[in-house]
Amino acid sequence: MTDSTPRRLVVMRHARAEHSGPSDHERRLTDGGADDARAAGAWLAGLGLEPDHVLVSAALRTRETWEAVAEGAGWDDDATHDEGLYAAGPETALDLVRQSPADALTVVVVGHNPTMATLAQLLDDGEGDEEASNDLAGGFPTCAAAVLEVDDDWADLEEQSARLLAFHVSRA
Repeated sequence: MTDSTPRRLVVMRHARAEHSGPSDHERRLTDGGADDARAAGAWLAGLGLEPDHVLVSAALRTRETWEAVAEGAGWDDDATHDEGLYAAGPETALDLVRQSPADALTVVVVGHNPTMATLAQLLDDGEGDEEASNDLAGGFPTCAAAVLEVDDDWADLEEQSARLLAFHVSRA
């Protein structure tokens, strides 16, 4: 990487959603889930993060999660909605992150479990924040966000190549 500025990757699970909908793909957030997502946005903005690229599963609950996160953070809610991320396993999700624009310094990915939890754990090199690592190991509930620092280009992102800086579960 030519720029020495570290990159940040936020791996996030969607907020609480209704138990049913016309289809799984069309399940909406609960009111509490939307509140949690706005709180997550405020937390992320409080860390000084502002995304350059946002990758969101095409499912309704992930799109609504991102919209509420962006609202809570005061960010533009522009995002790339990816149908493949809806059913992606961790390897596919990692491949999608690798396709992020080379000049993006902060990338946010909003998806589903178990993929988001596994992706965060796969990327963590174990050299980051110990408390955050312990919290991450304890589970990845709805509206969980892992913030990782990446030294390499997105295209070169590999397993255990990022440091976990923070982990947070938003509950409004």
